[in-house]
Amino acid sequence: MEKIENQRLKRQKEIVMHSEFVSLAVIAFISAVIPMVAKSIPRRLVPETVLLLLAGSLLGPHGFHIIDSHADSIHMLSEMGCALLFLLAGFEIDPKSVTGEDGRHGLYTWIVTFILAVGAAMAVPIFAQGREGILATALLLTTTALGTLMPILKERGLMGTRIGDLILSYGTWGEVAVVLCVAVLLSTRATWQTAAILGGLFLLCVWIALMGSKSVKDGNALYKFLDSKAGASSQTPVRVTLLLLILLVTFSAVFELDIVLGAFAAGFVLRYIIPTGSHALETKLEGMAFGFFIPLFFTVSGCTVDLKKVAAMPGYLITFIAALVLVRSIPIIVSLSFRKSTRKEISLHNRTSIALYCTTALPLIVAITGIAVRQHLMHEDVASVLIAAGALTIFLMPFLGSILYHVVDSDPISAIKEILHSPSELPEIFHEHVHIMNKHFKEEQLQHAIWKCNRVASLKDSLRRIENETERNMMYKLAAKHLRELENLQEKSLQERQQLMIRQYAEMDKLYHAYHNGDIPTLLEWEKMMGYDQEEPATQRR
Repeated sequence: MEKIENQRLKRQKEIVMHSEFVSLAVIAFISAVIPMVAKSIPRRLVPETVLLLLAGSLLGPHGFHIIDSHADSIHMLSEMGCALLFLLAGFEIDPKSVTGEDGRHGLYTWIVTFILAVGAAMAVPIFAQGREGILATALLLTTTALGTLMPILKERGLMGTRIGDLILSYGTWGEVAVVLCVAVLLSTRATWQTAAILGGLFLLCVWIALMGSKSVKDGNALYKFLDSKAGASSQTPVRVTLLLLILLVTFSAVFELDIVLGAFAAGFVLRYIIPTGSHALETKLEGMAFGFFIPLFFTVSGCTVDLKKVAAMPGYLITFIAALVLVRSIPIIVSLSFRKSTRKEISLHNRTSIALYCTTALPLIVAITGIAVRQHLMHEDVASVLIAAGALTIFLMPFLGSILYHVVDSDPISAIKEILHSPSELPEIFHEHVHIMNKHFKEEQLQHAIWKCNRVASLKDSLRRIENETERNMMYKLAAKHLRELENLQEKSLQERQQLMIRQYAEMDKLYHAYHNGDIPTLLEWEKMMGYDQEEPATQRR
């Protein structure tokens, strides 16, 4: 009898294992195909993340049930993808963007946002019930999906720009502050117990960060060993990074904190140890994370969305997105507008663009709705709708943000609209747009300089591993030649674009004056009028 029972259990395990491998194969297929689908969409309007979520919803338990998202192994791999997503997000953030002036304003704005969100949740308590339900709803309305935003910002060339820096400064608090509040406000423990656990996590992070930083600065034997093994088959630096991640995530899981907190902390610690970053290490981590684990996380997250229930509750979907815009976006616009530096430095278009990017939400919506459902604060159907709303913001907010950002980039078109609205202010409009144009060129030069520095650092790392001195020197000269050629190409491109825009402005100015009985300036006169004879543009003309 016992033998028969053992055989039955063995068959059940084999069936489960077969189901898990089928699910894994389907997810791997989705991960490979989605980039091709995203590229085929005109202007790549739909981010890959949205397509992964949609695929998970269609093929998961609420769709064709091909993916078994409830399997323990699939769930574990998904949690690892979430952890890597937030590790990379934390590693990308410069501590100065959190503790500096921008970071302080980001924190103050988040506090105001949270107060407004609590008021909104109390006024319209339709998503969750009770005091904890109101707090959960408020936290849902103040989150920013920074980990999800990172690849979008990189793809659109915003990383390293002033706009990108402000998105990180304001968005980081929409991630970090929410995670901390979830641990404190939605915990079933006493407040002092939660505070003690968070204090323990903080001390552990500080100890690891100080030890690692000292090792790098002193160049001791451990650091030399790790550096020597960076390109070897053992890939020791990657293994040590994963050890750090898993250690802090395990701490969070054991003490029933959200694993996002541990993953974010691991990213911050790694950034403190390597303040200038490591192109080689980051490339390897991104290859592993975005190649497999992160697409799996988003696909499995999509499996929790029941599209039928979402379609049956459109009012909840629209209400939540509208509340996100009112509670999260508007305070950020107001904050950027009240600050003297950002008001003068950044146009209203771009302030709105920053706010919309910061209103992107999802991973923490999945976490918070899961907690709310487990604590019977929220119905599963409502949670499914809110997750769908979070997925929609990943498409909608960056799309609207990019439209507003590109309106400012398309200076001649934007200038025409403003001139038609206020014809008497033509000189002021031209001056403002020329100033914006020059700022964009300077930002591009800065981005190129950062890219060049990263390439040089990566080159030095690679050259140190070439044992033959003659080969190493020849490779260095060849790489330097290629960098000079790329730099010349970049300068030439900027010059041609700037001359094109100068000509476009001059033609617009001539046409306007021709129909308004004004003098028609020549191109040289127009350049002089705009101050080009006194101030050199972003790229020197030859």
